[in-house]
Amino acid sequence: MKQQDIGIDLGTTSIIIATEKQGVVFSQPSIGAVDTRTGSIVAVGDKALRMVGRVPSYIELIRPLRDGVIQDHRMTHELIVRFINEVCRSRIRRPRVAVCVPAAITGVEADAVVEAVMSAGARQVYLVDEPVAAALGAGLDIRQPRGCMVIDIGGGSTDIAVISMGGRVRAASVPVAGNAFDNCIAQCVQEKYGLAIGPATAEQLKKQVASCSGNDFEGVMEVRGHSWQTNLPARQIVYTRDLYEPVRELVARIATAARGVLESTPPELAADVSQTGVLLTGGGSMLRGLPGYLAGILHVNVAIAPDPLNCVARGTAASLSMGSQLTAGFRDATPKVWHPIL
Repeated sequence: MKQQDIGIDLGTTSIIIATEKQGVVFSQPSIGAVDTRTGSIVAVGDKALRMVGRVPSYIELIRPLRDGVIQDHRMTHELIVRFINEVCRSRIRRPRVAVCVPAAITGVEADAVVEAVMSAGARQVYLVDEPVAAALGAGLDIRQPRGCMVIDIGGGSTDIAVISMGGRVRAASVPVAGNAFDNCIAQCVQEKYGLAIGPATAEQLKKQVASCSGNDFEGVMEVRGHSWQTNLPARQIVYTRDLYEPVRELVARIATAARGVLESTPPELAADVSQTGVLLTGGGSMLRGLPGYLAGILHVNVAIAPDPLNCVARGTAASLSMGSQLTAGFRDATPKVWHPIL
């Protein structure tokens, strides 16, 4: 049976693997657990995520990608190898692999990603810029001499780009995304109510209660955490109005970066964007009220792409069949001579 080529979205929060024909075939959290006494990796992905907040002191939970940058090369390597092996079990036909990398990745970090993918059995490795992959995954035809603008809000960073003829014309990246929203919500609850909550609870508040619009929505949710006053478990009712200001401050940073990209875009391409609008991708794009807020700042229509969580992975897989038509943001990173580390 022929081994399918795959695309990998190497995200701060999750690693998603897709093929062009089947779409998403694998998705797990980009987290691992290490026993510090022996240095051994005891769990990765879903198993490691279930350990958050529930492990003894000698178990360290590591998210190797933070704010769009690789922080732990060993864990990144381990996650890539294990997850690719889950999808590609055949060793007879080695796949080509395209990897969507964070916009702020350095040359050394890119080399580490390539090495991990090669170690997992790939015969060729390609690196794809995140905005390019997001646009492809959203179904945009970026090969035409026509400008389109994409804002991809992932877990660790937001990547913004105006794309035309298969490449980025103007681009920017800011370290504000889904995880930053979670952190600011947790800090807000702690400062306002003296209640410490975990990251999972903060994420629930973001999805169910938080909004960056004015009075259009008022949600409510009961949360449980640790009281700083009594040192005991406690409950608290949290409303949308409690979270509005800190969330709005972060959204404003994304809007400022997006406006800077649009202001520096050549006039003809800016006119195209004015006509076609801006497309939001990534999990962070689903923050309530975000399209309307950005539309007010940029003075263009703003819409959320279909299946925004998986846009980047789908686009990364699709890039393998059209790489020759992409003028930038897609490159063959296969080493000329490669020796696996045994």
